[in-house]
Amino acid sequence: MTTNGQYVTNEGLEKLREELNQMITVERPAISKAIAEAREKGDLSENAEYDAAREAQGLLELKISKLQNLIANAKIIDESKLGTDKVGMLNKVTVKNLKTGAKMIFTIVGETEANLAEGKLASSTPIGKALMGRKKGEKVDVKAPAGLLQFEILDISI
Repeated sequence: MTTNGQYVTNEGLEKLREELNQMITVERPAISKAIAEAREKGDLSENAEYDAAREAQGLLELKISKLQNLIANAKIIDESKLGTDKVGMLNKVTVKNLKTGAKMIFTIVGETEANLAEGKLASSTPIGKALMGRKKGEKVDVKAPAGLLQFEILDISI
């Protein structure tokens, strides 16, 4: 499975490692135990508990594999090299919606750290892609599922 690395902060990478550790040290043994208990109940051909536990095991192993791949290919953002001349990773960007006049503040992050409720916008989203590399004062058109949005970049900070 070839994957272009996703951008993450050191903090974000640590959270991914903790999640992987939880899956390997807690969830994997719990599923193995459930499979063993279901196996002890006899005929596996008609054992729904066994089938469910095996399916859960398969899904967990897939998650573990994806997470290991993500961690192995992660691109760490060097926070000491962040600038504010153009929108980039980890920049806090203040924009104004030219249609509604609403002001919004986004921090541009990698996909794994995105959380719109916290104002963390993935660089891979339509808005994130449109803002990347742009400068303060520029007007940006964004083709979003809701239609064409127009923003003006009011400020770029760290």
